[in-house]
Amino acid sequence: MEIVEGILEHITFYSERTSYLVGRLKQDGEKEVTFVGYFPTLQEGEMLCLKGEWKVHPRYGKQLQVKEWEAVIPTTVKGLERFLASGMIKGVGPYLATLLVKRFQMETLEVIEHTPQRLLEVSGIGAKKAAFIHRSYLQNKEIKDVMLFLQAHNVSPAIAVRLFKYYGSRTISLLKENPYRPADEVFGMGFLTADKIARKLGLANNSPQRISAAILYLLNRAADDGHVYLPEKELSAKVDALLQEDDKKESFSTEGNLAVDVPASGSFAGLTEELLDEMAEQRRLFYQDDNHGERVVYAAPYYHAERGAAEKLLILAKSPLFLYSPGEEFLNGEILRGEKPELAGEQLLAVKSAFHNGVTVITGGPGTGKTTTIRALIKLFRRFGLKILQAAPTGRAAKRMSEATGMEARTIHRLLEYSYVEGQGPSFQKNEKNLLEAQVLIIDEVSMVDLILFYNLLKAVPPGCRLILVGDVDQLPSVGAGNVLRDVIASEAVPCVRLQTIFRQASESMIIVNAHRINRGEFPLYNRKQKDFFFISEDDPEKVAQLIVELCLERVPGFGSFDPVEDIQVLTPMRRTPVGVERLNQLLQLKLNPPSKQKNELSFGGTVFRLGDKVMQIRNNYRKEVFNGDIGRITYLDAQEGEIIVSYPDVKMSRDVSYDPAELDELVLSYAVSIHKSQGSEYPVVVMPVVTQHFILLQRNLLYTGITRAKKLVILVGTSKAIGIAIHNNKVEKRYSGLAGRLKRKVGEDHEVL
Repeated sequence: MEIVEGILEHITFYSERTSYLVGRLKQDGEKEVTFVGYFPTLQEGEMLCLKGEWKVHPRYGKQLQVKEWEAVIPTTVKGLERFLASGMIKGVGPYLATLLVKRFQMETLEVIEHTPQRLLEVSGIGAKKAAFIHRSYLQNKEIKDVMLFLQAHNVSPAIAVRLFKYYGSRTISLLKENPYRPADEVFGMGFLTADKIARKLGLANNSPQRISAAILYLLNRAADDGHVYLPEKELSAKVDALLQEDDKKESFSTEGNLAVDVPASGSFAGLTEELLDEMAEQRRLFYQDDNHGERVVYAAPYYHAERGAAEKLLILAKSPLFLYSPGEEFLNGEILRGEKPELAGEQLLAVKSAFHNGVTVITGGPGTGKTTTIRALIKLFRRFGLKILQAAPTGRAAKRMSEATGMEARTIHRLLEYSYVEGQGPSFQKNEKNLLEAQVLIIDEVSMVDLILFYNLLKAVPPGCRLILVGDVDQLPSVGAGNVLRDVIASEAVPCVRLQTIFRQASESMIIVNAHRINRGEFPLYNRKQKDFFFISEDDPEKVAQLIVELCLERVPGFGSFDPVEDIQVLTPMRRTPVGVERLNQLLQLKLNPPSKQKNELSFGGTVFRLGDKVMQIRNNYRKEVFNGDIGRITYLDAQEGEIIVSYPDVKMSRDVSYDPAELDELVLSYAVSIHKSQGSEYPVVVMPVVTQHFILLQRNLLYTGITRAKKLVILVGTSKAIGIAIHNNKVEKRYSGLAGRLKRKVGEDHEVL
């Protein structure tokens, strides 16, 4: 890294909210350099030593991106006077700075910090003024001490700012007391960063704090992979592997000499078992025996969510309904009245089930009439005067639901009146104490709903309200933890109607025909004239990538007047291959949104964000009300201030969300996205590579999910062999989830009582 030292000549931009600063530093010889980075409040005139890397910005030129910094105490009387005159210390201006330095010379800062009573020796300073100067100096020094402390422990400036804003003056003492605490409380600071700090502070590698933090970290990481719990043996092995791997990384100094003892294999196992029991007693985690009598471990939020969801769902299933069912003959007449065409047998069964039961699941693939069934239900319930609410997991899905039914639909978060309180985290205003005002609740795209959201939804549904869960169980499960739709169906605890008949109009679409063929393990039909499903054969991954760019840029827009960015979505199974998400995004961005002098751009972590780019939010941000998988466009970008505004489509209109540099790790380019991230979305055109290099992820439900995202056109590029591998691999990815078993047990207990 380059080292630059000098005087802070000018602050071009500073954000109090994010601590992102753009400034100019004057070096010896009057040479000025521009620098950017994260800093506490600085004042022009301060002396700084900066360490960083030079980057050339397309608009603003050469800049030093600061990774480390420290305030330098001036070494001359003149420098000290200018330092004090900068306004860094409230109450000290240029005139008073001259008097202070004249009286105390190079001891001035020592006097201000340690013997402020001596300030009374200077004309014009009384006791009140001296106390104010002393207090101002200490406050300014405090945040700098925190920043320097964290910097010395390899914590990035962005995370350091977040820590200080969260803990304030307690930051250093709290980290020394328990360096792992922020891993649970401060967004962006995970176990691995906390562990580096802990090791530098001298915490033993087998300390209870370290092992318990590793346990919670691994349970949360498992939840990110969809698991609600982990088997105890598997969790212990993961803890051992994580801690020993981290120890190996720390065990060698920069010269390669052994620095600490590396524990023997399995040495954490006994300690982990002890800590698990202790944490269970503290109710920080919970044990449960699985169907094989093996002990499994839940993090507390997922245990309460799974147990609570099972209880709430069965209460709703058994509660007396708001409107008792009329006679069967009368009901048949009401259902069929005005329906053109008439409902098919399965649809009629679904409508009756939803009317007679507290909870009903309606599942089926594309073209089987799920939307028609929902419309029929809404008409029927309206005739009986019932209050209906409907919702879906994402803004796109809710918007599509509104358009299909002609009735307002909201996201589940909006339905539950989500709110975020700083320091307390997210919460829902609608809950067991403030129930939804509904007699019928219809939820679409339930395959996308994770366990935590499902539990919060069930808490807000009043007993007696009919709950109708609609979704395609053959799609990939939710991005979040759990396998809600599949578990509820597998439990057989509530009625489930599967729609299987493909209607005549739908059968004209090869997208729908092929979705069902793939689901049955049959090869798709493609390249038929005036149809909507095509396959281009190419086995060279590099040529596949170039073909995809060509399709998006020229061939597909020319085929059907599709917008290359808005209408065409590239879906791919993996991230890091020649035809993975990252590579395709680079290629597509270069062609679909090339650099120009009229477009501001900003580099972050190897990604260039450019005005007009298509981007995706990759984690839930409850403050901003944007969630994992939301796709929008960059409509404003100020590279100098580091601000990006993304416009996201909402149910009724677009919504603008602002990002500062510390938050850009939540965004990725989305010209190409993973099939997992595409759930619940629908695009006019889907272009998808299917190559043998993706062998590990070629599964039937993945291919099925990808092609069912398309509304008008599907183009597969790759090899028949890869398609065949996917079709014949019907193994559903294993997820540790106990909801189905819990529902079955509860139903069994109820039968025994009866």
